[in-house]
Amino acid sequence: MDAARILSARRLSGEQGARLPEGCRPQSLDEAFDVQAAVTQQLSARIGAWKCALPLEGRLTAAPIYANKVHTGSPCAVFAQDGCVRVEPELAFILRQDLPARASPYSQAEVDDAIARTHIALELIDGRYTPAEAAQASFAEKLADGLVNQGLFLGPEVDAVWSSAATDLAIRVRQASGAERLHKGRHPNVLPRSPLYWLVEFLRSRGQGLHAGQAVITGSYAGSFTLPLNEDIAIQYGDLGGLTVHFTRLTMGQFSEPSSQQ
Repeated sequence: MDAARILSARRLSGEQGARLPEGCRPQSLDEAFDVQAAVTQQLSARIGAWKCALPLEGRLTAAPIYANKVHTGSPCAVFAQDGCVRVEPELAFILRQDLPARASPYSQAEVDDAIARTHIALELIDGRYTPAEAAQASFAEKLADGLVNQGLFLGPEVDAVWSSAATDLAIRVRQASGAERLHKGRHPNVLPRSPLYWLVEFLRSRGQGLHAGQAVITGSYAGSFTLPLNEDIAIQYGDLGGLTVHFTRLTMGQFSEPSSQQ
């Protein structure tokens, strides 16, 4: 599949480029999900996490995050644009058990029981189209590319019960240079587990499942914003907890193993 070949090559190199050639652009959401699956196959990659959100009219948000791009410590090597990495502050739900495809739907209680831990996290953002090209691309083209995901940074574990109802979270960012910002954060789907319930059923309907150890992120509390490379950064998630991270540039063509110190 030409689309998957192009997108997987850009994931390996970190390069951005033009939209897919007209003849291989996905024309539907189903075709976009087929491209996602083909990219995973081309990369011979294991899925370590998923990103998702509740569906909107004409849009389904579900995309894999590859295991070797799930980081749990610093330094965290990333593809960067103009010396910065774009991030989204989220919660990540880590599964203790498989939720395989089956004939009957999963109840919310079953999904809740499958969650081992909740962590504060940063989705690491970088697309395979240039910003100008992405602005012209259809949602299906963006979905085929994994919705600008390049990876995930997992921070510390936080209280599961408290976080499950964390609709509002102030996101405070402090840089070693002294720069500071405060985002009045709110989860886009109100309750942060709601998209996880949807994802489980969406994958089940496609004959797919989730696996023990995988993380699921469900939406940003503060949109996306940039952080600098080569600087210690502390991010506080309301009263839930905080993380520290230090980003470095990932070498072009390097497909590194993630950092694992926390």
